[in-house]
Amino acid sequence: MWIPTEHEKYGVVIASFRGTVPYGLSLEIGDTVQILEKCDGWYRGFALKNPNLKGIFPSSYVHLKNAFVKNKGQFEMIVPTEDSVITEMTSTLRDWGAMWKQLYVRNEGDLFHRLWHIMNEILDLRRQVLVGHLTHDRMRDVKRHITARLDWGNEQLGLDLVPRKEYAMVDPEDVSVTELYRLMEHRHRKKDAPAQASSHHLFVQMKSLMCSNLGEELEVIFSLFDSKENRPISERFFLRLNRNGLPKAPDKPERHCSLFVDLGSSELRRDIYITVHIIRIGRMGAGEKKSACSVQYRRPFGCAVLSIADLLTGETKDDLVLKVYMCNTESEWYQIHENIIKKLNARYNLTGSNAGLSVSLQLLHGDIEQIRRECSSVFSHGVSVTRKLGFSNIIMPGEMRNDLYITIERGEFEKGGKSVARNVEVTMFIVDSSGQILKDYISFGSGEPLASEYHSFVLYHNNSPRWSELLKLPIPVDKFRGAHIRFEFRHCSTKEKGEKKLFGFSFVPLMQEDGRTLPDGSHELIVHKCEENANLQDAARYLKLPFSKGLLLGNSSQATKATKESFWITSSLCSTKLTQNGDMLDLLKWRTHPDKITGCLSKLKEIDGSEIVKFLQDTLDTLFGILDENSQKYGSKVFDSLVHIINLLQDSKFHHFKPVMDTYIESHFAGALAYRDLIKVLKWYVDRVTEAERQEHIQEVLKAQEYLFKVIVRSRRLFSLATGGQNEDEFRRCIQELLLSVRFFLSQESKGSGALSQSQAVFLSSFPAVYSELLKLFDIREVANLVHDTLGSLPTVVHVDETLQAVKLQCIGQTVESQLYTNPDSRCILLPVVLHHLHTHLQEQKDLIACARILSNVFCLIKKNSSEKSVLEEIDVIVASLLDTLLRTILEITSRPQPSGSSTRLQFQDVTGEFVACLLSLLRQMTDRHYQQLLDSFNTKEELRDFLLQIFTVFRILIRPEMFPKDWTVMRLVANNVIITTVLYLSDALRKNFLNENFDYKIWDSYFYLAVIFINQLCLQLEMFTPSKKKKVLEKYGDMRVTMGCEVFSMWQNLGEHKLHFIPALIGPFLEVTLIPQPDLRNVVIPIFHDMMDWEQRRSGNFKQVETRLIDKLDSLMSEGKGDETYRELFNSIIPLFGPYPSLLKKIERETWRESGVSLIATVTRLMERLLDYRDCMKMGEVDGKKIGCTVSLLNFYKTELNKEEMYIRYIHKLYDLHLKAQNFTEAAYTLLLYDELLEWSDRPLREFLSYPMQTEWQRKEQLHLAIIQNFDRGKCWENGIILCRKIAEQYESFYDYRNLSRMRMMEASLYDKIMDQQRLEPEFFRVGFYGKKFPFFLRNKEFVCRGHDYERLEAFQQRMLTEFPHAIAMQHANQPDETIFQAEAQYLQIYAVTPIPESQEVLQREGVPDNIKSFYRVNHIWKFRYDRPFHRGAKDKENEFKSLWVERTSLLLVQSLPGISRWFEVDKREVVEVSPLENAIEVLENKNQQLKTLIAQCQARQMPNVNPLTMCLNGVIDAAVNGGVARYQEAFFVKDYILSHPEDGEKIARLRELMLDQAQILEFGLAVHEKFVPQDMRPLHKKLVDQFFVMKSSLGIQELSAGLPASPVHFPNGSPRVCRNSAPAAMSPEGARGIPRRSPLSYPAVNRYSSSSLSSQASAEVSNITGQSESSDEVFNMQPSPSTSSLSSAHSASPNVTSSAPSSARASPLLSDKHKHSRESACLSPRERPCSAIYPTPVEPSQRLLFNHVGDGALPRSDPNLSAPEKAVNPTPSSWSLDSGKEARSAAESGKLLSPPVPPRPTQTASPARQMMSASPSPAGRSPLKGPGQSFTPSPVEHHSPGLLANSPVLSGSCSSGISSLSRCSTSETSGFESQAPELPPAPGAGTGHGHGHGHGGPEEPLRRDSKTPPPYSVYERTLRRPVPLPHSLSIPVTPEPPALPPKPLAARASHLENGTRRTEPGPRPRPLPRKVSQL
Repeated sequence: MWIPTEHEKYGVVIASFRGTVPYGLSLEIGDTVQILEKCDGWYRGFALKNPNLKGIFPSSYVHLKNAFVKNKGQFEMIVPTEDSVITEMTSTLRDWGAMWKQLYVRNEGDLFHRLWHIMNEILDLRRQVLVGHLTHDRMRDVKRHITARLDWGNEQLGLDLVPRKEYAMVDPEDVSVTELYRLMEHRHRKKDAPAQASSHHLFVQMKSLMCSNLGEELEVIFSLFDSKENRPISERFFLRLNRNGLPKAPDKPERHCSLFVDLGSSELRRDIYITVHIIRIGRMGAGEKKSACSVQYRRPFGCAVLSIADLLTGETKDDLVLKVYMCNTESEWYQIHENIIKKLNARYNLTGSNAGLSVSLQLLHGDIEQIRRECSSVFSHGVSVTRKLGFSNIIMPGEMRNDLYITIERGEFEKGGKSVARNVEVTMFIVDSSGQILKDYISFGSGEPLASEYHSFVLYHNNSPRWSELLKLPIPVDKFRGAHIRFEFRHCSTKEKGEKKLFGFSFVPLMQEDGRTLPDGSHELIVHKCEENANLQDAARYLKLPFSKGLLLGNSSQATKATKESFWITSSLCSTKLTQNGDMLDLLKWRTHPDKITGCLSKLKEIDGSEIVKFLQDTLDTLFGILDENSQKYGSKVFDSLVHIINLLQDSKFHHFKPVMDTYIESHFAGALAYRDLIKVLKWYVDRVTEAERQEHIQEVLKAQEYLFKVIVRSRRLFSLATGGQNEDEFRRCIQELLLSVRFFLSQESKGSGALSQSQAVFLSSFPAVYSELLKLFDIREVANLVHDTLGSLPTVVHVDETLQAVKLQCIGQTVESQLYTNPDSRCILLPVVLHHLHTHLQEQKDLIACARILSNVFCLIKKNSSEKSVLEEIDVIVASLLDTLLRTILEITSRPQPSGSSTRLQFQDVTGEFVACLLSLLRQMTDRHYQQLLDSFNTKEELRDFLLQIFTVFRILIRPEMFPKDWTVMRLVANNVIITTVLYLSDALRKNFLNENFDYKIWDSYFYLAVIFINQLCLQLEMFTPSKKKKVLEKYGDMRVTMGCEVFSMWQNLGEHKLHFIPALIGPFLEVTLIPQPDLRNVVIPIFHDMMDWEQRRSGNFKQVETRLIDKLDSLMSEGKGDETYRELFNSIIPLFGPYPSLLKKIERETWRESGVSLIATVTRLMERLLDYRDCMKMGEVDGKKIGCTVSLLNFYKTELNKEEMYIRYIHKLYDLHLKAQNFTEAAYTLLLYDELLEWSDRPLREFLSYPMQTEWQRKEQLHLAIIQNFDRGKCWENGIILCRKIAEQYESFYDYRNLSRMRMMEASLYDKIMDQQRLEPEFFRVGFYGKKFPFFLRNKEFVCRGHDYERLEAFQQRMLTEFPHAIAMQHANQPDETIFQAEAQYLQIYAVTPIPESQEVLQREGVPDNIKSFYRVNHIWKFRYDRPFHRGAKDKENEFKSLWVERTSLLLVQSLPGISRWFEVDKREVVEVSPLENAIEVLENKNQQLKTLIAQCQARQMPNVNPLTMCLNGVIDAAVNGGVARYQEAFFVKDYILSHPEDGEKIARLRELMLDQAQILEFGLAVHEKFVPQDMRPLHKKLVDQFFVMKSSLGIQELSAGLPASPVHFPNGSPRVCRNSAPAAMSPEGARGIPRRSPLSYPAVNRYSSSSLSSQASAEVSNITGQSESSDEVFNMQPSPSTSSLSSAHSASPNVTSSAPSSARASPLLSDKHKHSRESACLSPRERPCSAIYPTPVEPSQRLLFNHVGDGALPRSDPNLSAPEKAVNPTPSSWSLDSGKEARSAAESGKLLSPPVPPRPTQTASPARQMMSASPSPAGRSPLKGPGQSFTPSPVEHHSPGLLANSPVLSGSCSSGISSLSRCSTSETSGFESQAPELPPAPGAGTGHGHGHGHGGPEEPLRRDSKTPPPYSVYERTLRRPVPLPHSLSIPVTPEPPALPPKPLAARASHLENGTRRTEPGPRPRPLPRKVSQL
C-alpha cells in the first residue's frame, strides 16, 4: 500500500533507472527527485526537471537528502536544507551543462574550454564545502571563490545577475526592494568597474646584463627617483652580478627579485623614474693589466633609467632591455641619472649597440595582503621588499620602525703634498657607547644582507668627490643612545702594491645630550687628520673633539687646523620611538618645568603631526594631567590642545590612529572630572558662534565634537561609577543647555557672510556621531527627541548656501543610518522631520543623489510584509508625504537629457534606479487600507485623474528595457509584480470614476498602453527561459502576462460604446499581445478583435480602418526586428490567431458581415506569411535572391492586394537598395521605374519622403529619371536608357531648357556609342523549381525562371542556389515532381537551363543589323522560355533509333518579362507539346542547312579569320553522310511501311526529301566556295571532301547536280555578295514564310565522339547530351559510345541523374577535351567571331499534341544522322567559346546570351523570316511533292519502292547531312530561314512561288500574340576562333518545291528573281532598330 512520506522527501538519483516497469519513471544519474509516497522499497514521485511526469522508481536508486517542506499537501514545495551556495552551484551547473554543449556546436572554442575549466573548478570547490572539514575562514574563502566563478560564468553566458548577501543568494521576498537594488548594484559595479586601488607595488626581477666588455663583478642598484623634486623616493634594491652579468645567487630569488611597496596613486606619473646604477668591482682603470694591482675597488660603470608611466600601458613587461649609458666624466657620476632623464645623454656612450640590462617589471595594484593572496607565485619563491623612504602615506598604529637614512654626499680634500689629486675611498662604521663597532647594522639596500662596514666607490684623481650614496642604518632604540658613526678616508694608490692609506676621519653622534636625535638635514663634518697608524679604536679620545662645522667655535684652536677639509652627509630619521623635537620632549616632561606649561601647550600646534601620533597616549595623559592640576588656569588651553589632536586624527595620514584614541578613552583615560570643564568650554564656544567674526577656531572645535563627547561621556561614567551617580540631574541639564545653544545657533540664517553657515555645516557633519555617545547615558526616546528638536531647528529656506544644504542632507542620511533610527520607538519620532526635509529638497529637485540614498535607507528598514502596527503607520506617513513627490521626481529625472560624461551618466542612472527602488518598495508595502486612504484623499476627480495619469506614465518608464541593466531579471520581476498589484488596485478607481458620463479617453488610453507594454516585456516572455528559471518564476509570481491580459479584457468589456474611441488606435497594440505564444493570453485577448470588428461595422458599415491599422502594425513590427528567431513562433501565430481560437472564426461566420471578415482574415494571413519570410530573409548577411524575391513578393502584395501606395513605394526603395548592393543595376533601374511611373510631369508639391527632400513632382520625376538612366547605363541596358533620355529631353525642350537638353542629347549619343563600341554578355536563363513545405511562402511549390549573372553557367548557378538554400536537396531529374515532394517537410531544388524566345522579331530578322544591337533584343523583354526533352515512344529500333525519337517541348510563360524588377520571375503558364520523329528530323536538317548557308556567306564576305569553321562543318556533314548519315532518315521515314501507316505525313516526308536535296545543293556550292579560300596545306582535306561528296551523292542516288546548279554568282541577285548586307529580302516577310511545322533545333554540346561510322553511336552521344549530362562532368568527357546501334538506347535509358543538368547541356557549345578548354580570360571575340543567326517562327501544328498546361521541364532533343567520324573525333580549335567547361556556342534561342566578352561591334548578316502562328494544318495540296517537272526523279512517298530504289533516289540524296552535326557540332537556328525563299531557278510547272507557299496552308495568318513570343536567334558555331554569320537571303541556295530537271539560264534566273523579289533588291537605308516603349521597362 502506498503511504505518503513524512521525512523522505528529497533525493538524488545515484544510478540511472530506465523505468521499464508499469508506471515506471525514467531517471538519469544526477537527477533530483521529489518523493510523494513509498511502498515496499519503491518510491512514487517526480524529477524536479519535469514535475508534470510522475511515476515509481526503486528506493535503492536514490540517495536521500535533508529538505524543508513548504505548503504541505498537494502543492508542497521542497527546499533543500543544505548550504544555499551548494544549491545554487548545483542548479547553475545544470543550466550551464546544456549551454556548454551549445558553445561547442556554435564553434565558440575559447569560451567552451574556459567554461569547462571553471566548471571543473566549481565542482572541486563544491566537494570541499560538502566534506565540511574547512575552517570558518577557509570556508568563507572557498565561498568567495565559488561565487566569483559563478558570476563570471553567468556573465559570459548572458545569464542573470544573482543578488547575494554573505555569498548566499538573496530571496527578493525577504529584503526590501531598495536593499535588493543595492545588492544588485553592488554586484553590477563589482563586475563593471574594479575599484581603483589606492596603493601600488612594483615588482622588479633582474635577469642579466648584456655587455661585451664584462669580466668583473658588478653591483646593480635600483631605486625610484622623483625628477620633479630631484630626490629618490624609495630605498635601494641592491644586487650583485657575476663576471657573466648574471645574478650571483640564482638559487635565492630574494637576492634578485624585489617588490617596491606602498606607491601612492600620485606616484604613478610620468616624472617618476626607475633608476639603475651599476658599479664594477675591480681595478682602478678598466683597461689595466691584471698584474697591475691586486686590490679591488668599487668603480662607476653605467646607468639606466625608465619612466614608470611606460609600465602603466600594460600589466607585464617581460624582459625589458634598458639602455646602459657609461659615464665618461666621473665627476658627474652623482647626477648621471638626472642628465639621462633630461635627455642630456649625448655626453655618455652606450655600453654597446646590443648591450643592455634585461629586467622583468610588473606593476601590481591593491593591498599588500591581497597581492600576497592573488600573486602567490611572486611571494612563494621569495622576494625582498623595498620600502619608500620615510613613513608611508598612512602610518599604522603599532608599526615599529627605527631607521636612520644616511646619504654620503661629498667631500673637499687637500692634495696632501701630492702632485695629483687623491683617489678617495670612504669607509663607514657604527660605533656604540663603549667604543665597539656594531655588527650588521648597515644596509646597502634590500636584497643584500646587512653589513658591518661600508666602502664607498672611488672616483679617480678627484679631491672634491661626490658620491650621493644612500644607506639605511636600522639601529635598535636601545643601541641608539651613545652610538656614533665614524667615517674614515683613505687614498687608494694605483701603484703595484695598490695600498690604501688613511689620511683622515670624521664622526657624528646619533643622539644629543638632551635626548633629541641627530636632526634631519645636511651636516658638514670636520675631517680630522690622522696617520695610517693612528689608533681610532679608542673612541673616547676623539669624541671630545668637535664633529660638525656648524658647532665649531671660533676660539677652538684645536679644531682650526682641520677646517680646510670637510665632509658632507645628509641624515633622515624614520622612527616611531625617538623624536628630534625638543618642544615635544618639554611637554612630556611638564612636571619638571611647571612654569613652561603654557608655552608648551601653545607650541603643541607647531609640532609635526607624526611626532604627536607617535606619542599619542603620552600626550593625552599629559593634557588631562595638566587639566587635573589646575582646570581654572589651563582648562581652555588644554581644551584647544585636545581639539588640535582630535582634528589631527581626521587627516588621512593619521586616520588609522582613531582606534588608538578610542582605546585610550575606553581603557586608559582616567579624568573623572574632566567632563565639567569640557562641557563648559564647549558651550562657551557654541554661544559665541553667532557673534564671532572669525569662525575658524570655533569650526575646529565643532569638528572635534565627536571625540569631545566621547571624552565627556566617558568622564561622566567614570564619575558616576566613583560617586554612585551623583549630580545626574545637573549633568542632564548641562547637556540640554548645550543642545539648546546648538539649536539656537542652527536656527540662525546666515546674513551676508557665509561664515555662520560654514560653522553650521561643520557642526552638522559631525553631529550624528554624537548620538551613540548620548545613548550611553540617556533613554532612546530622550535622545530621539533631542535629535528631532535639533534637526527640526534647521532653517527650511532652500535658497541658503548649497554646501549647507548638502551637509544637512548628509546629516539626515547619517541619522537614518544610525543606531538611533533603527529602533522603531525612536524611528516614529525622527521620521516626520526626515520626511519634511526630503520633501523640501525633492520639490526643488536638488541634491537628488543624497535624497535617493536617504530614502533607500528609510525603506531598507521597512521589510516586506511587515505587518507591525508601527510599520503600517510609517507607511501612512510616507504615502501622505512622499508618494506624489516621488512620482514627480521620477518623471522629472527620466525626462531630462542624459549627461554625456560617463561618470555623471552613471550617477544619473544610479539616482533614477534608487528612486525607482524606493517607489517600488513603498508600493509593495501598501495594503488595501493604504490604497483606499490614498484614493479617498483626492478631493476632485481632476486630482485623481492627474495622479492616475502620473502613476501610469511612471510605470511605463519603469518597464523600459534601459531602466535596469540587461541581466537584472530578478529586479525586473519584482518591479513587474509591484506594478501589476498596483494596477489591479487602481483599475477599480478607473472603472468607478471614469466611465459613462465621466469617460476620459486619455486616462483609459494610458491604461491600455501600459497594459500592452507590460505584457510585451522581454523579461516576462517565459518561453525564452530555461526550464528551471521558468519554473522558479511561475512558482514565485505566476504568469503575470495572463493576469494583466484578463484585467485588460475585463476593462475592455466595461467600456461599452466607448470602445469606438479606441478603434483603430488599439488594434496595433493588441495585435502585439496576440503574437505572444501563450494560449491563455490569446484566448483572453483575441475576442477583443471580434469586438472591434463588430463595433467598427456598426459605426461605418465596414472595417477598413481595422484592416488598415492591422496591416500597418504588422509591417512596423517587422521593421522593429520582431521577426528574429525568438519571435518566429509568435509571427506564425497570426494564422492560429484567426484559426484555432474556437469562437472567433465561428463568431465572424455568424455575423452579417462574415464575408468581409473572412476576407480580412485571409488577407492578413497572407501578408503575415510574406512579412515573416521577409524578416527571415533580411537576417541574412549578404544580398541574395531570397532577399530580393521576398521583397518583390511583399511589394507586389502591397500594390495588388492591399493598394497601399506608401508601403508600396517604401518597399520599392528597399528593393532598389538591395539591387544596388548586389550590383544588379538593370534590375535597380526597373525597380525605380515603378515609382517613376506613379509620378506625372506636374508642379504638384510633394512632401519630404524617405531620402527625397520637399520638391515638386516634376523635380522628383526628373531626379528619378536621371537615377534610372544611370543604372541602365551601369547595367549595360543602354537601349532603355535612350528611351528615358528622349522623354526627359522632350520635357527640357518644352521648357526651352536648352542647357539641360544639350546635356541629355549628349548623354543619349554616348549611349548609342556604347551600344556600338562596348561588348555585352548575353546571360543564360535557368528554370528553378522550389518544392517542399520548408521553403519560404513566396517560393513554396513554385517555379521560376532566373536570369544568370555574367559568365554564370549551370554548375555555378546550381552551386549558388545550394549555397543560398543550404538545406535544399538538388533533384537529379527534370520530370515534374509528384504530390509527395510538394507536401514534404524538406526543400527540393530542381534546376535546368532554358532557352529564351524573344518577342520582338523585326530587328533580329533584319539583315545588316550589327550583332551588338541584336544581342539586346535576344535577351531583353523575354516572356517565354523553352525546354526540350527527348524520349522514345513505343519499342525502340536498335538498328535505327530515329524511328521512335520524340521530343517533349515545354514552353514557359512568365508573369513578367525578364529582365525586370527581379532577376527571377514566377512561371505563369506552361505548355507542353510533343514533336514527332519526322518533324524532329525536318528541324534538324533545316537547322543544319541554315548553319551551312551562314558559314558560306560569312566565308564569302570574308568575315572569318580563316576557313576552318566551314571546313569542319562540311567535313561533319559529308563524312557523316558517307558513313550512314541521313540515310538513317531514309530508312526511317521513306519506307513503305511508314508512308502507309502515316498518310497524314505525306507533306512532311516531301519536305524532308526536299531538305535533303537542298543540303546536297548547298554542300556543292559550299565546296566551290571552300575551294577558293582553302589554304594550301588543307588542299588534301578539300580533295578528300570532294571525293566523299560524290560518294555521298551516289549513295543517295543523286546524279551530277552541278549540271543543274547555276554558277556561283547567280546566287547574288544584284551580282555582288556585299549588296545583300543592306537588302531586305522578301523571303523574310511573313508572306514568304513556309507553313511547314518547325521546331526549335537542338543545341547540345558535341560529346567527344570516337565512333567512325555508326549513326547509332553518334546518336547515343547526342542523346546522352540531350538527357542532360553536365558539360563539364566527367561522364561526358569520358563517354565513348560504341559503334553498335545499341549504344543509342543505352544512352537514352541513362540513369535519372543524367537529366539534372540537362538544360546546361542543352544550351552548351561543343565540348572540348580538357586540353582545349580555355578560361574566360582566354579570348575576346570580334563581332565577326560571334555566333549569329536569325529567328524562325514556331507555329503550333496539329501534329504537335498539346499535352497539359502546367509547368514542366525537359531537355532539348535532336539527333543528326549526318555526323562523320572525322567530325566526331576531331577536337575543335580552341576559341573564346570554351569559357565554361568547354561550352563553346549556344543557340541564341536557348542561351539567349551573347557569350563572348565585350569587343567593338561589327555589322553581321542574318536572315530570317518573320515568325507567324498558323491556325490551320498545312494543306497537302498546296505543297504536293508529286507535282512538277522533276517528278520522274522523285519517287512519291505514297508509292511503294524497294529499299534499294529509295536509297538511290536522287531526290533523297544531297542534304541529308544537315542532321546530326547540327545537334552534335553546335547549336543551330530554330528554322532554316531559307525555306520560304523564292526559287532562283524558274519555277517548274505547278510549283508555287515563294509567296504562294506562304499561303499554301489555306488559313489566314494569326497575328503574333504574347503567348507565342518568338524565339531568339540560334547561334551557329563551327570549329574556329571566328564567329560565323548567317548567309544572307540573297546568297542563299534557292530551294524549289520540286528538284529542277534542268539548270536554268542565268538570265532567266535573274529575271525570275527580280520578278519575285523586287523589294529585296532595292537598295535602301539600313532600318533603324525601334527602341522599346517605357511601359515595357
